[in-house]
Amino acid sequence: MKDSTVSARVENSVKMEAEDILQKLGVPVSVVINSLYRQIIYHHGVPFSLMIPSEPRTIDAMSEAELDAKLEHSYAQSLVGEGRSMNEVFDDLERGK
Repeated sequence: MKDSTVSARVENSVKMEAEDILQKLGVPVSVVINSLYRQIIYHHGVPFSLMIPSEPRTIDAMSEAELDAKLEHSYAQSLVGEGRSMNEVFDDLERGK
């Protein structure tokens, strides 16, 4: 029985973008929050890494096999319409996101 309320303050742009994606997926926010809480219980901690990489990984630091795997993954995503447009990515980079 659901009988508790969770309240959290987040940046409006983050909230709007996440809720827009969830709406497109047809998933209520409460289902995602409940699922996250259940995963925290299951894993006895946060179910994903919260580390900040020391520096972004560049192509120069990757092996040829790693680069090929990344490119193949990106290509597969593009075939199914996942990802973002180049213009959107560059706009975010210019805004410092």
